Amino acid sequence: MEPKENAINPDFLKPYSPKENEEALYKKWEESGYFNPDVCIEKGVTTPDAETFSIVLPPPNVTGVLHMGHAAMLAVEDLLVRYHRMLGKRTLWIPGTDSAAIATQSKVEGEMYKKEKKTRHDIGREELLKRVGEFAEASKDTIISQTKSMGSSLDWSRYAYTLDETRYRAVMEAFVRMYDAGLIYRGERIVNWDPKGQTTISDDEIVHEERKEKFYYLKYGPFVIGTSRPETKFGDKYVVMHPEDARYKEYEHGQKLELEWINGPITATVIKDEAIDMEFGTGVMTITPWHDATDFEIAGRHNLDKEQVIDERGILLPIAGEFAGQHIKKARENILEKLRSKGLMEKEEDYTHNVSTAERTGEVIEPQIKAQWFIAVNKKVEFPDGRVMTLKERMREAVESNEVKIAPDRFNKTYYHWIDNLRDWNISRQIWFGHRVPAWFRNDEVKVQIDSPGEGWEQDPDTLDTWFSSGLWTFSTLGWPEETSDLKTYHPTTVLETGYDILFFWVARMILMSTFLVGDVPFKNVYLHGMVRDGKGQKMSKSKGNIIDPLDMIEKYGADATRLSLVVGAAPGNDVPLSEDKIRGYKNFANKLWNISRFVLSNTEGKVDIDKSLFSTRDQEILDGFYTVAKEVGEDIEKFGLYLAAEKAYHYVWDELAAKILEESKPILNGDDTDAKQARQQVLIECLVGSLKLLHPFMPFVTEAVWQRLPEDMKDAEFLMVAHWPAH
Repeated sequence: MEPKENAINPDFLKPYSPKENEEALYKKWEESGYFNPDVCIEKGVTTPDAETFSIVLPPPNVTGVLHMGHAAMLAVEDLLVRYHRMLGKRTLWIPGTDSAAIATQSKVEGEMYKKEKKTRHDIGREELLKRVGEFAEASKDTIISQTKSMGSSLDWSRYAYTLDETRYRAVMEAFVRMYDAGLIYRGERIVNWDPKGQTTISDDEIVHEERKEKFYYLKYGPFVIGTSRPETKFGDKYVVMHPEDARYKEYEHGQKLELEWINGPITATVIKDEAIDMEFGTGVMTITPWHDATDFEIAGRHNLDKEQVIDERGILLPIAGEFAGQHIKKARENILEKLRSKGLMEKEEDYTHNVSTAERTGEVIEPQIKAQWFIAVNKKVEFPDGRVMTLKERMREAVESNEVKIAPDRFNKTYYHWIDNLRDWNISRQIWFGHRVPAWFRNDEVKVQIDSPGEGWEQDPDTLDTWFSSGLWTFSTLGWPEETSDLKTYHPTTVLETGYDILFFWVARMILMSTFLVGDVPFKNVYLHGMVRDGKGQKMSKSKGNIIDPLDMIEKYGADATRLSLVVGAAPGNDVPLSEDKIRGYKNFANKLWNISRFVLSNTEGKVDIDKSLFSTRDQEILDGFYTVAKEVGEDIEKFGLYLAAEKAYHYVWDELAAKILEESKPILNGDDTDAKQARQQVLIECLVGSLKLLHPFMPFVTEAVWQRLPEDMKDAEFLMVAHWPAH
């Protein structure tokens, strides 16, 4: 016989509907102001002297749409934020978006050329920036609305955009300070040039693609040299060998040789250098200092000439003789034909190697020598605490000393490897959308300052790498360079949560910027989530047709189910397998929680207060069991074992509360022993209210939906999001 049901909210008589609840609940949360820690202080849910918990949202691209990587990030960060807010901490989660300058400008330029057959040079800088700005502004609302659909409890009153006025001031100030300290310099260096994007890119924005190509052995006087790129060889007038290579001991460093080359006779100079690998090929090579980083370094050591062969669009220059004006892709076969006809082709082989391509455009990188702005990572500099060291040393120390703890800590080794191999960071870009370099030129004079020095001075046309502005994100979002109360209160931030794939792109650069400019690390903890893969563990891609769209999943199963599916089974730093079946399963769990709530509320009449001495041994055992789980869940969250916390909360509610406790409670609720009945009602109410709190960081919508329908005397807060975490 089922227990007698009391009158409850009629909403519980139908299944839980995410669609009917989620948008309305988010609106109520926003209107309450509780996402803002200042409001929490005003309304007494926390205090000005409470411990702080702060986190910045890794800013999604303003032109992007929510994908599963973003969804995983939001699920994890909101879980942490909601948990710490329920502990009564002064909790701040700062939202923002990134200009994604190269990608955004490229998208606008592509559309413009398709529709108008115009390039940026046809319309000019001002008009292009106007168009890109309008496009970015229109796109911003989309990504913000999609971020909200995940239930993200961000303080929107503190929203930041990498190109807004406050962030502009911070970026300019950072550049000038670092320049004045001697950390930023301008120099002619070989850089990674993207001919399609028409800009330099950093080493970290290169994707190495394995390709099968031909490797050519060419006769160069008495030598045979190897190359996969004959189109770069027109300027080769140095032949380099190892000083200890016995095969070439008859040749002396600096010796001149007359020989026949692609466009006729040339004079070549012998160079002996220890950088040569005697085991590779014939152990001798010619160098192209303008278009190869290793060759550039060799040329620098011996003070050799550097001649440009290929221009910035991939076109051969006059040095290529009859091939000048041809694009390198089209010219290669013509050049090979000439080499063969002159008897300079020794042999050809198939060759598999890694080709450097630009992450954003997919174009093959063409190294070029350009005057660029760099951050010196090996230069000793005084930090705000008075110590003198290099940026590399400070970046390494931050993790070695545990000022910054990385979870999982196996990534420490990866971080150190990157730091140890870090070269000076090229921070200038040749696009127009972004923070313009605050440097001014007049003839040979250069001034670095925020405002124009006056008439006759031209500003550098280059813009700054977006990772430069992103490197300031933890403190520029808090108002730096002003000494704001937010900066004093919330920095260093408590945790940075991001994907392991941008440990170097972003995490390391934030440590670099913050330690020098603010005098402290940017965050105390780094939590690295993995990549979201399909149910078979494969990478999601359009070509495989296995992409799961989080917006579709939210529409079908609700944000709670989508969130929980991205946390359960997701150990820090490990990739997450995700299938629609997994998400559907957690939709069933949301329904289960709804039904548990209906059962408990149907069989109680508001809060019951009885003397706990009337509790049976089993009643006390049930409550002790719940609080033990609540303690373990909290401890797991504190240690970033979020997947363990989620599983424990899930299994408690489904396997313990629903399957055991409710079932064994039915005869007690139907029995004649009033004391036993009231004791069990009190136990069930405590377990239900506690379970809602326990699950709230993981499934905020369904738990808040139940909370809003509880009798007032059962609740300790207006909203579950500011209720107290369950504890004895």
